This record gives sequence, C-alpha cells and structure tokens, in this order.
Amino acid sequence: MIGVFDSGLGGLTVLRELTARFRHADFVYLADHAHVPYGNRPSEQIVALTRAATEDLFERGAKLVLLGCNTATAVSLRRLQREWLPKSRWADGAHNVLGIVAPTVEAATQTPWAVTSPQYPQKYNTDTVAVFGTTRTVTSGVYPEEIRKRCPKVTVVQQICSELAGAIEASRPEAELEALVREGVAGVMSQTANMPPHRAILGCTHFPLVEHLFRRHLPPFTRILSQPEVVADSFEDYLTRRPQYLAGNEGGRLSLLTTGDADEVSALAGVFWPGVKSFTEA
Repeated sequence: MIGVFDSGLGGLTVLRELTARFRHADFVYLADHAHVPYGNRPSEQIVALTRAATEDLFERGAKLVLLGCNTATAVSLRRLQREWLPKSRWADGAHNVLGIVAPTVEAATQTPWAVTSPQYPQKYNTDTVAVFGTTRTVTSGVYPEEIRKRCPKVTVVQQICSELAGAIEASRPEAELEALVREGVAGVMSQTANMPPHRAILGCTHFPLVEHLFRRHLPPFTRILSQPEVVADSFEDYLTRRPQYLAGNEGGRLSLLTTGDADEVSALAGVFWPGVKSFTEA
C-alpha cells in the first residue's frame, strides 16, 4: 500500500495520476483538514503535523508515503528522512517517505536528485526557470537552492500566487482565475526584463487545474512542469527499482481520509478529481 499525504485536497491531482499509472496498487490518501492551511504555521509545527500524518499512514499499512504537498515537503521532508525515520520504530528498511520537490527539480534540471554538484552539460545551462507557488513554498527557497546546486548558471525567478490556490478550491469563475494567473505571469516577466522563462514550475498541486491558463499566458517555447505528471514519472522509475513497496496481492483499492468534516471535504473533492469517491473521517 502507498500512502499520500497533503494538508488539503491539492494532492488529489497527484494521486489521480498515480492511480492511473498503478491501477493494481492500493492507495490511502490522508488530508489534514483539521490543521489546514499549513502555510501560516511555524516550521516546527509543520514538521510535527507531517510526521504524525506519516506515522498514521504507516500504521494503516502503507510502506511508502509520498508527501503530496509542496509546503510539507519543503519544510519537513529532510527532517523526517534524516532525523525521525532512522530513529523511529519504522527504521526497518521497509518504510520510506518521499516528497514532490525532488522529482520537480529533476525535471527542471534534467539531473538526477542524487547528483548534487554541477555536471556537464547542465553546469553551463543559462536558462531561466520560473517558479509559481504559494507564499510558504516560495519563501522556503527550496526550488532555487536545489536547482542551483545542479545548474549554477540558471536564473531562477520565483512568483508568489497567494490567492490562486484558494480561488481554485472555491471554484471561482474562470475569468477570475485567469486574472490571477495573468498577474502571476506578469510578476515573473517584471523580474526578467520581459524575457519569458524557458521552463515554468507550477509549484502548487492546485495549479495543474489551471495549467491551460498558464499555457495561454506563457509563450509556446516555455515548457510547463506540472507536478502530477512529473511526480508520476519519477514515482514509476522509483518503484521499478524498488518493487518491494508494491505487494503482489494488491487490488487497486483507494481510501480517502480527512481529519476534517468528511461531508464538506467530499463536496470539495470533485473540483480536483471529478467523480472521485467520498472521504471518510480519519
């Protein structure tokens, strides 16, 4: 069984792609609506909440947990992997926790995550990469830091789209969503002397739902890196090399859990995954 965690519902965009790729795998999704949003919480609190959710998913039988949230990944993943997991009762080599930043950085730099120093030809790359994200993801600095480790000459421009995720979740009219996307793209262009980026990272799992609007306001040559596809590609490679995380007796079962009100969450979930099954309370 594979666990997927998010503070809210954006991770459903990643989960939907994963279930399409791994039709015979069992998935359990946990959304921490009791504490959403994570973005305005202190780092230590985000780490503690993410650790508790990961342990909950392990308790439910997941061997591998994916943090399907940029904020949780940026703030917590390194701490969980290096400090908590090796000392926990799950330090048996049969459990692991991953995030969605690494696959995105790999795609943006065309460099494996394990390679943390500049290599040819990436070390000579002078492209511009734009990162569109929420406030906490952008201010964490994780994307510029990790991209520049691998491509030191790349220009990384970040743009906070503070209202976009909420507007998507609230099913605001497309004209309103487009205005927010246009504003975000304009913010990037103002930082690059109106030179469009070569690649654009949609660094929030809500944003794939408006990828077509980003496409409308970015030139055709800008490659848009949308996390559901990027993460699923990386996850597929990971599981090919580590098939022990997929038990042979799985039957494609899906469990959706929330720490909030299951009826309210189920009503919102269709925005991210039309026709998805209902949530139950964790």
